[in-house]
Order: sequence, then structure tokens, then C-alpha cells
Amino acid sequence: MRTLTSGAFCFFFAVALLAQTYEAPRATQPAQDGGVRAVLESIVIPPIPNHPFSATLDSEWVQYAGEGGTITLVNERPIVRDSKGRIYQERWALVPKFGKVKSQKMIIQIADPNQHTLYSCATFRKICELETYDPTHELAAAAPRKPVPNGSMVRDQLTIEDLGTRTIAGVETVGRRETSAIDVGVMGNDQPLKSVDETWHSQELAINLLSLRNGPMIGKQTFTITDLGAVEPDPELFKVPEGYQIRDLRNNPPIFW
Repeated sequence: MRTLTSGAFCFFFAVALLAQTYEAPRATQPAQDGGVRAVLESIVIPPIPNHPFSATLDSEWVQYAGEGGTITLVNERPIVRDSKGRIYQERWALVPKFGKVKSQKMIIQIADPNQHTLYSCATFRKICELETYDPTHELAAAAPRKPVPNGSMVRDQLTIEDLGTRTIAGVETVGRRETSAIDVGVMGNDQPLKSVDETWHSQELAINLLSLRNGPMIGKQTFTITDLGAVEPDPELFKVPEGYQIRDLRNNPPIFW
């Protein structure tokens, strides 16, 4: 697939990747205390017009288990943007790496910056929730990367380092590493905690081609952009799928818990 060469190509859009890979408890089973609703935040995409693209996002999430073990979940999913700045992307369930469980498409999401609409469509329930689309934070994330003075700087518990340049998929990128430290007791922790975020960013395309996050609370998360091409996507993708019910939440927003 042809690699993008035009400027001002930007990524980042708040994404929730479903991490449940197990069968839901049957109604006859008693409720149990505790548990976690697992969600992996992914890349963000600003709705910039006149820079259409298509890409595949590969995600890998390594969670740290007891006695030095790990649990690794993976998926890949398509993302496209058209010349109007509209964004279409799919959410596919995370599944065990090298396992027999097949990933499935769970959600279709369509964002339109001109109509200020965001449709999130559950593929199994055939329901689309309609919300107001405000890309202010996504557009702020599209700002060009500036060099770190002297290549490294420290602010309180945060260290920022320039990592030089690296070619990824034929595109030159600049690297940056941010290391944050959390003192004992801040989060109920009995030992100091350290988290590391590393990104490799194309200044020409304004996109992170590779992002790595590693920390005791989130595990190790790796996001890799592949099959990146400057193509105008099919306009049919930006229509609500036939047979889906629409729930308008713009006047009655959902309550998150």
C-alpha cells in the first residue's frame, strides 16, 4: 500500500478496545464480589480535512500476573479518514495471543466534525448511540513535536528524553521517552512506582507510528500503525449501517460509572 507523503497527517482518537475474552457468567450463577471491567485506551485521531488515509492498528497488551507471569492480549483493526475529516474505525475484541479465540468486530464508530456527530454502533445489538462530537482535545494532540532542550529535562517526578531518529515503514520518525515516578503511598503503593511512555513520531505525517507504554498499573501496551496509505475511503463507510436502531444521547447523555 502506498505510504503517505503529504504533510499534516495526524493521529490520535480516544478508543476503548474491549478486553473481555471470556464467556459472560450465566444468569443462573450467583453474583460475586470484586472484579475488573478491563478497557485499553488506544490512539487518538484528529479530524483534519484534506488528508485522507487508511491504516491498520496492531495492538498488544501485556498484563503482569503473579509470580512473574504475564497475560498477553492482541487485536488489529482498520481506521480511515476522508477528505472531509470524517473518521471511521472499528473496535475488535482483544483476544489471547497465539490462542484459539478469534477476534470479533464489536463496535463501529463514525465521527463527523462538520455535523458534530459521533455514532457508536454495537454490532451484536444492532444499536447506534449518537453523541455530540467535540474534537477539541484531539486537535490539540496534533501539535508538532518540539525538541527537548539539551536533549533531556526533568520536571518534578517526570523525565523527558529525546531518542534521536529512526525509520519505521520507510518513514523517518523522532523518538521521545517520558519516565514518571510515583513516591511510596501516593496511590496506596508500598514501593516506588515507575512508568515509561515511548513514542516514535513522524514530523511530516504528524503521527506516532509506534507507541509503547509500560507501567505496573497498566502493564505493557504497544500500538503499531501498519498498511498506511493515502487513499480516499469508500463514502458508504460513513453512513449508519442499515438495520441499526439509533439512540440519540445528545440531550440525555449516559451516566458513566
